[in-house]
Amino acid sequence: MDQPSTVQITPPDFVPERFANHIVRRLSMLEGQFHDEGAYASLLEKGDTVVYEVYELSRPEVAGELSSGISIVHSGRVGDEYFMTKGHFHKVIDTAEVYYGLKGHGVMVMETPEGEASVQDIRPGAVLYVPPRWAHRSVNTSDDGDLVTLFVYPAHAGHDYGSIETRGFRKIVVERGHGSEIVDNDRWGGANGGEDAVSGLR
Repeated sequence: MDQPSTVQITPPDFVPERFANHIVRRLSMLEGQFHDEGAYASLLEKGDTVVYEVYELSRPEVAGELSSGISIVHSGRVGDEYFMTKGHFHKVIDTAEVYYGLKGHGVMVMETPEGEASVQDIRPGAVLYVPPRWAHRSVNTSDDGDLVTLFVYPAHAGHDYGSIETRGFRKIVVERGHGSEIVDNDRWGGANGGEDAVSGLR
């Protein structure tokens, strides 16, 4: 029988003292995700940089259980687009997720299958709720440090990456010389397909 337990997560790196799985996503694993393909190819030639890491505190994949973990998106850019996670829907699409900002500054890019889009700020102390049916992607908008978040979601939710891989998200986050800016992803032809709820960045 399972018993209550505690896992220590300590600054400055926030790596859990124990974890079930350590996922490392390198630049080569995000092929086709960045809008500037030339910049992507050029950066990849210089080395297969680690873009982000996930430390999973997994639980059995059944309803009633909660999985959690730490996401660390490293600082960097591909052209003018910031380093980010692959992003995903949940396989069980009517399941939600909560993120808590621990370190750094970034945003969560989100959208629904029906075309609604939202970009929300993430900072230390911020609690971000991702409702059911919303795909989500973490973006590190800082040029000098990691974006670290704690996440919790239903253990049976699963991850659907395939729906995002072909065209990415409707919105992307880029550096325009004066801070972060949200722009349309031209793979979508600039069409939002629904109402946007976009917070200010910078």
